[in-house]
Amino acid sequence: MVKELKFLDLFAGAGGLSEGFIQAGFKPVAHVESDKAACFTLLTRMAYHWLKSSLKQNIYIDYLTRKMDRWSFYEEIPDNIKKSIINQEISHKSLNDIFSIIDDLLGNTALDLIIGGPPCQAYSLVGRSCDTNKMLGDKRNYLYIFYAEFLKRYKPKYFVFENVTGLLSAKDKEGKYYLNEMQKLFKKCGYETEFRVLNASDYGVLQARKRIILVGRKGNKTGFYPELERNCAKVFVNEIFKDLPIIKAGEGSVNMCQMQNYLGTWLYESGIKNDEIPVTWHIARPINSLDAEIYKIAANLWKNKQQRLEYNSLPDSLKTHKNRVAFVDRFKVVAGNLPASHTVLAHLAKDGHYYIHPDIAQNRSITPREAARLQTFPDDYYFEGVTEKPSRTAAFRQIGNAVPVLLARKIANKLRENWNE
Repeated sequence: MVKELKFLDLFAGAGGLSEGFIQAGFKPVAHVESDKAACFTLLTRMAYHWLKSSLKQNIYIDYLTRKMDRWSFYEEIPDNIKKSIINQEISHKSLNDIFSIIDDLLGNTALDLIIGGPPCQAYSLVGRSCDTNKMLGDKRNYLYIFYAEFLKRYKPKYFVFENVTGLLSAKDKEGKYYLNEMQKLFKKCGYETEFRVLNASDYGVLQARKRIILVGRKGNKTGFYPELERNCAKVFVNEIFKDLPIIKAGEGSVNMCQMQNYLGTWLYESGIKNDEIPVTWHIARPINSLDAEIYKIAANLWKNKQQRLEYNSLPDSLKTHKNRVAFVDRFKVVAGNLPASHTVLAHLAKDGHYYIHPDIAQNRSITPREAARLQTFPDDYYFEGVTEKPSRTAAFRQIGNAVPVLLARKIANKLRENWNE
């Protein structure tokens, strides 16, 4: 019997990685995140888990159905849960304060695991291509140094570090690869590290999403990387749309929606669907008449010819973007008839052109709930904004930056299975 394993989540975002580890039986001690909206999302999620374990899910339902406001809802949960969501940027200035909070939450117990990866923009190929300095000198490049400080202080048996594949080629001003420098530093902290590039679609997620998953183990042992069994989903991407209400651009609701009948099993097997909790965030962006025409062209082209829309092929009357060289695939349909969609990105917070719903009749971009399902977030996951007023922008950003929950759960299960080896 494996003991209760406690973990700390650094750069936690909205908690996709954390949720997978919680589902696998790990217990969160604290989450550290600089984004305020994401911290409210984390607090709401931790409240859900506590209420569920206390057989008080009705309180969570009351909150989702707006029978109580956010602050009244938070009054229902213990103070230690509120304290465990640490809304601070990790820096030299904040480090001791963060340590103090975590120490207090741990008490006399040990920390078994640290998870999380620093913000990826500084390592991503797109980030570098859009920045005049190629992200050289960006402070986010060096956040892994603080990650090491947590390893030195808490000495967990393992850590799991996630980032974009651009990390493989990212270099500092001296031409050194950041990944190599990270591994050297982690080695100095007493950890062997091993990494793989994993594609979420190989492990049951309906999305092609490649990420570096680096695992560190305290000591000198090697060959410990968790060997995940490849298990592609046996359904197409359209599965995520099957039971959601049919809506058009500008329609839908942040609040509870009336679901359609679902005759399949995958949404349950993946951990997404939960019939006991209202489904929220199924609300579509409004679009102008010009974009509506482009969406129809893109959707028809995919449906009839399995071809992507190339921006320069549009009629001149529909072309408004001056850039005709880069991002010519800026209007893209989510391929419902394939085993995996293209990668869900935080760019969804800016516009939905890259994620057009495959149903021409709906003629819209995907909703936050549909994006969350592509990331395998459970339907009972609620995404908060900075204020009580719902923010679609904040929801999309949090969803797009997350680790798919199902992939995280499979990593966590395998790590737990091999814990005592």
